[in-house]
Amino acid sequence: MFSRRQLLSSAAVLGGASLLPRAAMADPIPTKASIPHFDLPPNKGPFNYLPVETPNGVTLPWKMEKGVKVFHLVAEEVQREFAPGMIVNCWGYNGISPGPTIEAVEGDRVRFLVTNNLPERTSVHWHGLFLPNGMDGVAGLNQPHIERGETYVYEFTLKQHGTFMYHPHSDEMVQMALGMMGMFVIHPRAPENPRIDRDFAITLHEWFIAPGTARPNPAVMNDFNIFTFNSRAWPGTAPLVVRTGQRVRVRLGNLSMDSHPIHLHGYRFFQTGTDGGKTPLSAQLPETTVNVPVGSTRDVEWVADVPGDWAFHCHKSHHTMNAMSHDLPVMIGVDQRAAEARIRAVLPSYMAMGSTGMGDMMDMGRLKNTLPMMTGEGPFGPIEMGGMFTVLKVRDGITSYEDPGWYKHPAGTVAYKLT
Repeated sequence: MFSRRQLLSSAAVLGGASLLPRAAMADPIPTKASIPHFDLPPNKGPFNYLPVETPNGVTLPWKMEKGVKVFHLVAEEVQREFAPGMIVNCWGYNGISPGPTIEAVEGDRVRFLVTNNLPERTSVHWHGLFLPNGMDGVAGLNQPHIERGETYVYEFTLKQHGTFMYHPHSDEMVQMALGMMGMFVIHPRAPENPRIDRDFAITLHEWFIAPGTARPNPAVMNDFNIFTFNSRAWPGTAPLVVRTGQRVRVRLGNLSMDSHPIHLHGYRFFQTGTDGGKTPLSAQLPETTVNVPVGSTRDVEWVADVPGDWAFHCHKSHHTMNAMSHDLPVMIGVDQRAAEARIRAVLPSYMAMGSTGMGDMMDMGRLKNTLPMMTGEGPFGPIEMGGMFTVLKVRDGITSYEDPGWYKHPAGTVAYKLT
């Protein structure tokens, strides 16, 4: 059996690097001969693939037993820090939400031991995988429910490769709303061409957490107020650190109630795969935004050939905000000074808000365990974003994927004040 330390461990492995000029991106999949390589330290461990990095997350370890890769998932209540100052009571797997990323290789025989430590029954559905009907995980249809304290075994052979997900099919409204989901990456048996140098997996999710509380409300259908990448909201999201010239893949998975148009600044990319399989070359159009529908995955790829700090975010504007309240009247342009004075006579701490917009509201105080609507400081001042927002940090000549800090712009390359 795995120890808890093993269950929470991740594969921290550096990949190789490729140089490809921006002009070459006219061809979505350049030929192998067109991609010269130079290497960072080689992969270590029992891998014949580049391991996926899950920002702010972990990878599920496995053991080989008589030719079968054996994984252990524990469904349980977890606490997750969405950003500094906000701890959320979630449900997840192996101490984290979303659960650990599962990685294997096409053709592998895999076995999952699923232990239920939740206060109610559960199951696991392997979203998008081709497998025997009795392993599909819809409780009541394909199998009995996994009752509290029970361990069930799923075992099958992986017949495809790509980006998939796992989640419950037992009281899924509650369990998925509380964060029970994860990414399942199956690598191709043959080496990829072109080779990927940085491979990221990000689960998109949305929550309703009433201000001052810590438990998401699973009954909310469309009025969500917290939006996350891997259950982290800006400024708690880890940056995506890449060396200039590397080929990058981001795998996006969405089991929330809304679609999410994810936008990258400074580059164009190509959608190269979904949970249905590889996108045909003829269908790989250049884009700067990819819409990730509910219950689906999307893979996007590009070559990071321009250094800088580039925003990567959902383009639904409310999805880059924290602790949104959607039932307030529009006060932009309203002079509230007289009313504010009268209300303060009764409530001395009252503050009128929104007359000139919301940009200055990030400086206000907040309730306990509640994020500001917009928060986080950049090199030039407040970054008035929240929620589904992070930064792609592309740097020349780095030898580590630790956060390099803010980009130092060359002289004459920053917008400046004229008057």
